[in-house]
Amino acid sequence: MADSPATPERITGAQALIRALEHENVDLIFGYPGGCILPAYDPLMDSPIRHVLVRHEQGAGHAAEGYAHVSGKPGVAMVTSGPGATNLVTPLMDAFMDSIPMVAITGQVPTAAIGSDAFQECDTVGITRSCTKHNELVMSADEIPMAIRQAFHIATTGRPGPTLVDIPKDALTNEMEWYWPTDEEVQAALPGYRPNTKGHPRMIKEAAKLILASERPIVYAGGGILKARAAQALRELVELIDAHVVTTLMARGAFPDEHPLCLGMPGMHGNASAITAMQQSDLLITLGARFDDRITGKVDAFAPEAKIIHVDVDPAEQGKVRRPDVPIVGDANYVILEIIREIKELLQGGTRQADTSAWKSKISGWREQFPMTYEPSEPGGLLKPQYCIEQLNKYAPKGTIVASGVGQHQMYTSQYWKFNDPYTWVNSGGLGTMGFSIPAAIGAKAAMPDRTVWAVDGDGCFQMTATELVTATLEKLPIKVALLNNSFLGMVRQWQEMFYDERYSSVFLDSANVPNFVMMAESMGCVGILVESPEEVGPAIERANSINDRTVVVEFRTDATEGVFPMVPAGAGNSELILHPTQSDPTRTLQPEPKPIDTKLKDAH
Repeated sequence: MADSPATPERITGAQALIRALEHENVDLIFGYPGGCILPAYDPLMDSPIRHVLVRHEQGAGHAAEGYAHVSGKPGVAMVTSGPGATNLVTPLMDAFMDSIPMVAITGQVPTAAIGSDAFQECDTVGITRSCTKHNELVMSADEIPMAIRQAFHIATTGRPGPTLVDIPKDALTNEMEWYWPTDEEVQAALPGYRPNTKGHPRMIKEAAKLILASERPIVYAGGGILKARAAQALRELVELIDAHVVTTLMARGAFPDEHPLCLGMPGMHGNASAITAMQQSDLLITLGARFDDRITGKVDAFAPEAKIIHVDVDPAEQGKVRRPDVPIVGDANYVILEIIREIKELLQGGTRQADTSAWKSKISGWREQFPMTYEPSEPGGLLKPQYCIEQLNKYAPKGTIVASGVGQHQMYTSQYWKFNDPYTWVNSGGLGTMGFSIPAAIGAKAAMPDRTVWAVDGDGCFQMTATELVTATLEKLPIKVALLNNSFLGMVRQWQEMFYDERYSSVFLDSANVPNFVMMAESMGCVGILVESPEEVGPAIERANSINDRTVVVEFRTDATEGVFPMVPAGAGNSELILHPTQSDPTRTLQPEPKPIDTKLKDAH
């Protein structure tokens, strides 16, 4: 074994754990100590690894996710047994659905007590089996180095995801002979784990042929582009074939919004051009995306005339929702570069690309007719949330990272913030976790301390994890929070208005401005700013951007009656999208043109 001295060094399991994390180049852990994990906190004091003490274990998990989102390195969270571990379940599931590399370390009761309902015992491995890529209960100190190596290897290879190592207290306190497993030993210990990254050469050739033959192509870019570090390769492909791109909620920034070929976000609350271009396409070049229900709407009605190229590193995604014509299992960056090479060879060999000019003209017409829109605030009225987002974007320093909660404010941010750089958008896509933004923003700030980090939150989300503002203050990780306060659970209210006959059940959050968010923020060591009129918005944002030694919370009092449009109702097809009320009855122009009747066939009948 590697790193084995002539005289083996004997150390505790806890020391082995911290040393293993150092060997994995971990520089930061988000955590919360407790009885069973306490032995690991002692050698952590002598380690160069920084520990960020959160105020709730859920905060540790989401902060680890935010760190991973922007850095590309696995985020690490360490908590104790029982409730510490169960409080980590939500961020584990969040990371699992969004393919975020994350390693969780949980304490467990001593091995002799397992199964006895001991104090703070729970079956952590059983509970987290369905929300981790891999998890393991370590039963002795000797197993710790290999378990940690496997956890990091599995979390960061193939389709990234969360892993968990559950360590009993006596495995941490007992001694072992230190060793560090070699790559070969790790591979040998995981005989069934061999992610395919290359892609099938024949399928890559078929993809290139389909692309050149398509008259109505759309590149459907998902979050896998960012996980594969494939943004540059994506741009090269798009510009080579001169095709339009849609970027899913998880892929915002993977292709610059300012690029003329970028259509922005598709899906339930995407823009009309992106939704309709996918719907009427004859070829979806699907790269690192998984045909999520929020993108497809009613699957049977989704892009009915489109052939499908599907590139994904996870073979389980092939055919799960939509059967591909050309399935390619492999790393998105590698496969895209190979497709580019094949296209260039075909073009050099005399193959001509199909004429897409009519398609591009049609898309241009949609973009001109159906832009994102909202009605400005009436004099003396409440702020429009879209305007707040536009102004945040306008005044944002270059390289600003944006983390969002979940709900209307999340959709407004994706719609109205212009994302031109990868790894500047951090959000909860698959699980839709309210309370995500503040701890995730803290994690992003810890990963990129020189960047401005804005957390865009709603008043519902904010009240779930606002306690982590104390973490931001005491750990000197100053973030900026844009709190869009409409006194409602906004997205729930919108659905009740549209689909439940305006029966507003359990969605009103505010009563006589309680809580007072400015005072709440200031009580946690932050600067609190209240904004109630449009002329105050810009100066408040500029003031917030100028404060870099403390967290700033800017509360924007926004109009609760404002809805998120466009919208595809749940269970409906994408052709049934509802546009903003000011875009009067335009849906017929977004419908596919009827196919001409084949008169020969009619006569023969």
